[in-house]
Amino acid sequence: MSFDYDLFVIGGGSGGVRAARIAASEYGAKVGLAEESRMGGTCVIRGCVPKKLMIFAAQAGLMAEEMRGYGWCDAQSGTFSWEVFREKLDAELTRLELIYRAGLSRAGVEVHDQRARLAGHHEIELADGTRKSARHILIATGGRPALIGIPGEELAMVSDDLFVMDRLPGRALLVGGGFIACEFATILAGLGVDTVQAYRGDAVLRGFDREARDLATLQLSAVGVDLRLGLTPVALERAGAGIRVTFDDGTREEFDAVLMATGRDPYTKGLGLETTEVRLKRNGAIEVDEWSQTCVPSIFAVGDVTDRVNLTPVAIREGHSFVDTVFGARPRKVDHSVVASAVYLRPHELATVGLTEEEAHARGAVDVYSTVFRPMRSMFAGSDAKVMMKLLVDPVTDKVLGCHIFGPEAGEMIQLAAIPIGMGATKAQFDATIAVHPTAAEELVTMRSPSRRLQALSGTGLA
Repeated sequence: MSFDYDLFVIGGGSGGVRAARIAASEYGAKVGLAEESRMGGTCVIRGCVPKKLMIFAAQAGLMAEEMRGYGWCDAQSGTFSWEVFREKLDAELTRLELIYRAGLSRAGVEVHDQRARLAGHHEIELADGTRKSARHILIATGGRPALIGIPGEELAMVSDDLFVMDRLPGRALLVGGGFIACEFATILAGLGVDTVQAYRGDAVLRGFDREARDLATLQLSAVGVDLRLGLTPVALERAGAGIRVTFDDGTREEFDAVLMATGRDPYTKGLGLETTEVRLKRNGAIEVDEWSQTCVPSIFAVGDVTDRVNLTPVAIREGHSFVDTVFGARPRKVDHSVVASAVYLRPHELATVGLTEEEAHARGAVDVYSTVFRPMRSMFAGSDAKVMMKLLVDPVTDKVLGCHIFGPEAGEMIQLAAIPIGMGATKAQFDATIAVHPTAAEELVTMRSPSRRLQALSGTGLA
């Protein structure tokens, strides 16, 4: 049987674009790709890239304060112009999108700027009614912001909307305690918005190391976020030009804007999966095996739509591995067990790789090497901001199980720490590394004695 394409990719985000480009350019496959929005997906257009640029913009006030502590008595952050910033941001995102498109064009990928849905195990239907056949289909549609199901929530923004606001709100409510909510609360407060963050838990960033979570929770308040824990909105209603929010404690307040940052759902709605035998998980994610293959041999899926490790570099690696396996006869799986990540707060980031202290303890005994201190740079300027460095070590094998950093440029540091940890390095090998002085990161190789040893929990069966 002949097909229109060797590979058809649904979704023009990082994972889908990488797969399409490599299949066409390196393996000579005939490839089609459909994207209903802007090329580049969540990361480039409405996620990692614009968010990081906004984080940079939001640091001006803290930088001026720090410089005053170094003797620059008149240092001021000045006045922020959202209009000027957004114009530059739009230009940068357009530049990146054009790079993505140029790469696909050079590779010979045929791009369809419209929505696509499955119409069978080898067939795709485009929004204009055209049908295309493909030997292999790759679904890389990512995720979409999730709402919490309360009256009036249609009045709220989601994370996608933050980058296209006409103007900054005077007072905003951020709902949620995950990394998106915390990063955006950090951004808005840094740009001068009166920012309230409501989260139902007792500390933000559930799922991260608890000691790091506590430091992040304290920092949000320290940078001007009105953080309210144990609180959830139950209804939104229009109040003039603003929004009136009712909370579960019975209180009501008005805001210029409400941003729901309450997680993301796999984007499988309307994808035509009912025309296939592809199975979904309970949360709507596409079920795949270790090769990113669904239960239908011709259909694969990568990235957030599979809800494995929802990070852009993971989606890219999954897409590339799929192509090497299927088109390059170079079988490759993705190891999801040791993946570094970072939460871009300010002034200190939270970065992590491997097991948290809680996860390591649940597996058995663990030696915890942890230190919390005021770093030289901010301490001299009069700041009370704390840095944390933590290593989790198996007391039997001496293997480093996890690393957690809360501090300036933690994301940059964790990338390097992820290499030895991914290779199975031991604490003795960390100790054998000569420190770079004076740095905060030298603590990772100078902590000689554990701050605590946690014994195996009863019933784990582990020593």
